[in-house]
Amino acid sequence: MRKIYIAGHRGMVGGAILRQLQARQAAGEPLELITRTSTELDLTDQAAVQSFMQRETPDQVILAAAKVGGILANNSYPAQFIYENLMIECNVIHQAFAAGVTQLLQLGSSCIYPKAVPQPMREDALLTGPLEPTNEPYAVAKIAGIKLCESYNRQYGVDYRSVMPTNLYGPGDNFHPQNSHVLPALIRRFHEAAQAGVDQVEIWGSGRPRREFLHVDDMAEASLFVAGLDRETYQANTQEMLSHINVGSGTDISILELAQIVAEVTGFTGRITTDPSKPDGTLKKLMDVSRLRHMGWTASIPLRQGISETYRWFLAQDPNSLRAK
Repeated sequence: MRKIYIAGHRGMVGGAILRQLQARQAAGEPLELITRTSTELDLTDQAAVQSFMQRETPDQVILAAAKVGGILANNSYPAQFIYENLMIECNVIHQAFAAGVTQLLQLGSSCIYPKAVPQPMREDALLTGPLEPTNEPYAVAKIAGIKLCESYNRQYGVDYRSVMPTNLYGPGDNFHPQNSHVLPALIRRFHEAAQAGVDQVEIWGSGRPRREFLHVDDMAEASLFVAGLDRETYQANTQEMLSHINVGSGTDISILELAQIVAEVTGFTGRITTDPSKPDGTLKKLMDVSRLRHMGWTASIPLRQGISETYRWFLAQDPNSLRAK
């Protein structure tokens, strides 16, 4: 029986990973899945994490827990973002090692790359320039997580890996009117516009910036794929101190094109206008996923299908719970 601890199983990505592991379990794979809510186990508490790891002694740890938020939250609470994420990573990674865990997978973010980075973003772009100022504290913490894994591998010979996802969406996403990311924000706005019968929805900026999106179920599948690679294959495709792997769809779409798909999915039939006076941000952000493709994995959920599934999940939720997120 293989024991796997999923840290952050109530989050969007952690939840998707847990669902896929539960499906494997139901299919007969001998797995014991360990989870704890944040009230049951505070991952910023070193003593609590140490006691948990020594008691449970998992065979593998999947670290999907993190303090996350949009631009407003990152700008407002930079100290909390860097402190809590550093503490989570330090506690989980070190105490996993101290408990004899030799396999660990930690999930990061594409924000680890410099602001002015060549497109598509390759893994070796890490630490080649200044970060985006608005989320620098969070990015620094995520870079530290990569380097923690690499350093423990280097000194102790364990097998700790890191995956860096692009923009994720899907069931479990945050649809808050102010704090959500672009795709769930568009889903909510166009849904409300369609329900209200308004004839126009305006989107910020020119609509020209291009972004990449990956369904969370694809991310979960990619994570387990990377975690399950034999050590020789993984090491042959990475470097000792540049071991993280990008995960994305490998394709991008303009924000205006994205809005048009969301409008069709939600049943909005009015006009979509842009406001060029609002900032566009970076014109293109796309991950280079050639390393992962070479290993044998590619995304399988088309964007329109994924948006339709996400919209159905959105409709099935209690509106009050969505407002509270």
